[in-house]
Amino acid sequence: MPLTRRDFARTSALTGAGIALAGTAGALASAPHALASADVAGEAAGRHGGAGYGPLVPDPEGLLALPAGFTYRVLTHAGRTRLESGEFTPAEHDGTAAFPGPRGSVLLVNNHEMDGPRDEAEFPVPLTEGLVYDPAAPGGCTIVEVRPDGAVAEWVGIAGTADNCAGGSTPWGTWLTCEENSDRAGENGMTRDHGYVFEVDPADRRANLDPRPLKFLGRYDHEAVVIDPRRGHAYLTEDADEPNGLFYRWTPPQGFRHGPGRFRALADDAGVLQAPTCYDSGGRYVDDLSRATRTGTVYGVDWVDVPDRDAREVAVREQFGPGEVTRGRKLEGMWWGDGGAYLVSSYARDESPEQHDGQVWFYDPRRRTLTLKVLLGADRDPARDGSFDGPDNITVSPYGGLIIAEDGDGAQHLFGATDSGRTYPIARNELNIGTEEEPEYSEFTGVTFSPDGRTLYANIQEPGIMLAVTGPWKRQKRR
Repeated sequence: MPLTRRDFARTSALTGAGIALAGTAGALASAPHALASADVAGEAAGRHGGAGYGPLVPDPEGLLALPAGFTYRVLTHAGRTRLESGEFTPAEHDGTAAFPGPRGSVLLVNNHEMDGPRDEAEFPVPLTEGLVYDPAAPGGCTIVEVRPDGAVAEWVGIAGTADNCAGGSTPWGTWLTCEENSDRAGENGMTRDHGYVFEVDPADRRANLDPRPLKFLGRYDHEAVVIDPRRGHAYLTEDADEPNGLFYRWTPPQGFRHGPGRFRALADDAGVLQAPTCYDSGGRYVDDLSRATRTGTVYGVDWVDVPDRDAREVAVREQFGPGEVTRGRKLEGMWWGDGGAYLVSSYARDESPEQHDGQVWFYDPRRRTLTLKVLLGADRDPARDGSFDGPDNITVSPYGGLIIAEDGDGAQHLFGATDSGRTYPIARNELNIGTEEEPEYSEFTGVTFSPDGRTLYANIQEPGIMLAVTGPWKRQKRR
């Protein structure tokens, strides 16, 4: 039964200024040095409130600055390390998840976000026999095995896909890789339609043969996906504009039971794909998530069916008229935790009603609410170290709060946000891919912890480097 605007307004009135949420990681307020101007009065810029691990120490190797006591290791490097088959590691590392592997190893599924004609990619994902969807596309996934003795092996999980971006893991131990690309066959050299989600099993190579797009999840510029382990819903984000993209929910058909390989048995139109309609505590319709300019803002959510999920004539996000759905600019990474989905809006500019440099929302499926947890205000100095903007990939930390990969302007960081919203740096990319006069630093991607919580994995997207970070992790207090 949908939560109506009237129900939400009545509940809000009973609880005061918004609904108090229980059972989450806590109210993740905005970073005190990076808030919208309405929230920063009296806060000192750059103050971290005692959270984190201290200042970052420059790396003599010029790759990764970390706090004192932390170390890193390069696991894969595009064009340098090699797959089991002998080809070079593909480029453009993106979304990653870690799974327990055989004999104490860790299996990492790593997306490679490459688009355009395959012959223009320097290090595409190799077209491994039986694992190719479209031989004209350069992207895909590799699987990286890190063994207890430190040895690393890498092989192809899927090839012939395009712009494999954030993706997401499933409760049954597989990876859903998402194409942030909706080229049709015949466009940009492609021979098959793109814009789909594919399932990759890191532990069973045979399960990945003959890749099949999961068309019931829609065809659009996918970014990330999470699965509600209790209710079975899939939640997905779309990174698109003109108009801004959407947050989606897929409801499985009645009686469907999740598990490895079971998605393959579903019809292309199985279940129901929907987009959200949000409204505030007064029952007023909200057209865009950028309207929220204070943390703690809570929106009620109803869900509206997508008319044509395969976008045969009109892009999915364009199938809704004014007043029908709620949009968001650059809806990026997601992670399931605390009984709901954390999702990122990386930034909003002139194409949005209000501007910001990043939001993190929490969707509570039980209450059917979206709550703004983190807000990074616009018009700050991106070159200042400790100034964070453009959150992208995200994970829930076993030590409390969130770990966020930055894809903004200037310096690029991995940074944490405590349960109370204090932010702190974890790493800084020091690999200059620009010039000395005009330095440029690639975004971080694929942030995820090992199953035992001792190692943080992350990627530098360009040229494509996977890193393992270890050190004196500790519980982050709410401050």
